[in-house]
Amino acid sequence: MCLGRGRFRCIKGRYRTIRASTRPILRDPIYRRRRFDAEIIELCVRWYITYRLSYRDLVAMMAERGILVSHTTIHRWVIRYVPEFEKRWNRFARPVNNSWRVDETYIKVRGKWIYLYRAVDKHGKTVDFLLRPDRGIVAAQAFFRKALSSYLPRWPRKITLDGLMHSHLALRYLRREDPKWKYVQVRCSQYLNNLIEQDHRAIKRRCASMGGFKSFRSAAITLAGIELAHRIRKRQFSLGRGRYRNFGSLKQIWDRALA
Repeated sequence: MCLGRGRFRCIKGRYRTIRASTRPILRDPIYRRRRFDAEIIELCVRWYITYRLSYRDLVAMMAERGILVSHTTIHRWVIRYVPEFEKRWNRFARPVNNSWRVDETYIKVRGKWIYLYRAVDKHGKTVDFLLRPDRGIVAAQAFFRKALSSYLPRWPRKITLDGLMHSHLALRYLRREDPKWKYVQVRCSQYLNNLIEQDHRAIKRRCASMGGFKSFRSAAITLAGIELAHRIRKRQFSLGRGRYRNFGSLKQIWDRALA
């Protein structure tokens, strides 16, 4: 016979105390020593990089759910977990086409304009991006090296640039470092680069509601999260056959990728 929620049991007229055994809650190691649940952290980070919401908007939305969290805490979550989320999502990245469109746009950090180098393939899929404080030959070379490192062992076949001479010179100097760059066809076409000009709008539209960034580091990490959400929207990840149709919500897709 059990008494007191199963804590006592009668055995031959004697009562014996039975200790209740609890199973440890399985938690991702990246969320250790965090006050809030992993689901709340992922929700705030996912909403911030996906939708046009400010930190204070998320504070108000969480308060309606009975969760009290400050905007600085959500900011720290974005800085801490976006690189980890990006790493886990990249496990399911689909390969992009070998014909690239390269261009740069402007982002405001501490009241100054800095440069965001971006590249998409001929189908509009994001190849890579890089935030730089200046625009020159060294910055263009750094972007091409970063884009190639994420694309290896394949090499681009064509690269379409705008009229900026720094990007053309950067590719010329890269040919001296690696002879394989000589087999990459470089062309200048404003008509073909309209594709990436249109793709800039999604990033610029999201950044417009932020009112600028306070530091270069926070800008680079936040933009990485925005680019990640943009790639998810363009279905650049393969989570299995028919996964995007089978999963009923964006949360289920994220849960599958972060598992």
